[in-house]
This record gives sequence, structure tokens and C-alpha cells, in this order.
Amino acid sequence: MRTNSEASKRIRRWFLVAISASALAAFLLQGAASRAQAPAPAPATGDAKAGASVFMTVGCYTCHGTVGQGGVGPRLAPNPLPMAAFANFVRNGTPGWSLLGGMPAFSTAVLSEKDLANLRAYLASVPAPPPPKDIPLLNP
Repeated sequence: MRTNSEASKRIRRWFLVAISASALAAFLLQGAASRAQAPAPAPATGDAKAGASVFMTVGCYTCHGTVGQGGVGPRLAPNPLPMAAFANFVRNGTPGWSLLGGMPAFSTAVLSEKDLANLRAYLASVPAPPPPKDIPLLNP
């Protein structure tokens, strides 16, 4: 049978857990709300050749591969996200980004709206890879 002091300790422990969880939730929601602000819409069209240059200059290739095929970061091409989603992802990055993972946010100071449209145009211009059945090395 438990004593009053044991029950009191247990209630205090649960109370502290509940308060900590509430504080953590409030902190995370505040961060999500600040990231959820819509970025300025980027132009819908761009120059694929200029986008290829931006992709290499800014360093997108280091995580996404030289033609957006993926690597440490996800595949971006062919068939990139729609422009609005692409712009949102590039401008806001991923929550909890660090050098160990995730995507950093790229502001207009790093990538202009024109650069962003050019990047997406480049990714949309990348041809789809051949199907595995058409690759001899994969079909001995």
C-alpha cells in the first residue's frame, strides 16, 4: 500500500511532465507559426540554363546530386515540386536543420526570386532516367 508521500511524489512528477510537455508543444508551435508565413510568390517560369548554373554555384548539388537525382538530400528531378511548394521548401528549409541533416533555409539574400524560378526550370528540364530494363548492367 502506498503512503501519502509516495502518492504526492507521483502527482508532482506527473505535474512536471505535463508542464514540460506543454512548454515544449508551445515552443514547437511558435516555431511552426513563424515558419508558416508564406514567402513572396516566385515567378512561375525561369531559364533552365541559368538554373543549372545557380544549382552548382549555390551548392545544391552537394546534397541533391549534380542533376537533382538525390544523394544525402532527396531527389528533386525530374518532376520537381510545384513552384509554390518548391519556393516554400527552399525559403523555409526543414525544421531542426543542422549540419547533421535537413535542409537550410535560403533567403532572398542568397537566392533571388528569379534564381528560384530558374532553379525550378532547371530541375523540370532534367530528363527522366531510363527504365531499369533498358540498362544493360542491371540486366545480365
